[in-house]
Amino acid sequence: MSASPTNTAKITPGKLHASFVICFIATAICGSVSTLMSNYLPVAVKDIVGDVSGQEYNSISALINALFLYGWMLGGIAWGVLCDRIGRAKAVIFCTAFYAIFTVLTGYASTWFWVVVCRFLSGFGVGGVLLTTNVLILEIWPAKRRTVAVGMLSISFPVGIISAGFIKYMVSGWRQAFSIGFIPLLLALVAFGLLSESGRWIESKGPKTAIDDIDKDPHYRRNLAAGSVIFGGMLIGMWAIFSWLPTWVQIISHKADAQHEIGISMMLIGLGGLSGGFVSGWVVNAMGLKRTMMLCFIACFVMVFCLFKLNNSFGGPVLPEIAILAIFFGISQGAFSVYIPQLFRTSLRAYGTGICFNVGRLFTATVVFFIGALARFFGGYGNSIFAFSFVFLLGLITTYFSREGEANHL
Repeated sequence: MSASPTNTAKITPGKLHASFVICFIATAICGSVSTLMSNYLPVAVKDIVGDVSGQEYNSISALINALFLYGWMLGGIAWGVLCDRIGRAKAVIFCTAFYAIFTVLTGYASTWFWVVVCRFLSGFGVGGVLLTTNVLILEIWPAKRRTVAVGMLSISFPVGIISAGFIKYMVSGWRQAFSIGFIPLLLALVAFGLLSESGRWIESKGPKTAIDDIDKDPHYRRNLAAGSVIFGGMLIGMWAIFSWLPTWVQIISHKADAQHEIGISMMLIGLGGLSGGFVSGWVVNAMGLKRTMMLCFIACFVMVFCLFKLNNSFGGPVLPEIAILAIFFGISQGAFSVYIPQLFRTSLRAYGTGICFNVGRLFTATVVFFIGALARFFGGYGNSIFAFSFVFLLGLITTYFSREGEANHL
């Protein structure tokens, strides 16, 4: 895994750190953009549509959230292809400018049709940023500090989610809030002179396309399938927790309005994820990638069982269990962000990683429309979450049988 001299020697420490700061800010604002519409949805619906029934409001909410996720998924794959062809730095700049433009335009939309279009295209850009920044930092960073740098980058998205809460607190108008898109737009302009290109990508340029390479090489098809199951398993399981935890907390708190309990629980999810991502690089260095990922899958499954099957009231171990669950999720994101890209050689790394990162989102985006029906089918939100947690075991089994030696293309 040692870095080639051409990859790091030409990048000064100043430009190396400038590249990290640009990628961190671009990804953090992705977190804010992803959350803003949910924060302002009641106000935005009333502004554009007027007073609507609860059922109509739920339909609008599901449509906006699902199409944003579909855009995110498609963007993660499409920008991966472009990233392998035009370079890591250019791809980061272009997809940052892309989501910035459509974030700003969201605030100017006059109908729900244009809100949905802008949210879909914003998601398309966000999916590209989360992929391309990860690949760029992984390839340009010195090998000895690579896992720590990628782990630090993994906390930028939740930082943005937390920032969206501050925006909601400070800015009452939903249209004004989407002016945050001017920040990544300016960042993209600045990045033209500061963002460093990956030496590995420069060396890997060739006539074949990433898609052709994957289609013709069984070795990489196997890695593509394994990476999709590993990352998708954690994504689907944690998505169920994030989506249904507030409702479950309200039910077990036995209160008509459990705002305080829900707020604390969601803050612990965010802070736990931040803490786990922050330490993930050091955990990986101490335990190795494969052991770290297996530990995360086991810990998440056990904690879901303890939290959602053994608690009938809000109190006692509930909050510590939420925090522990979130910490291991944060560690997993840092570990996966290092492991998945290494499954693919440089010429097809962004494309392969983009597929692995986003296949699970096709499932989660579709299930958004059926949350209520699933809760009734499984007999409650706690049972629903536990049922979804079995994907952690699928991810664990896949990780156990994966060949760690294959993930050595850096």
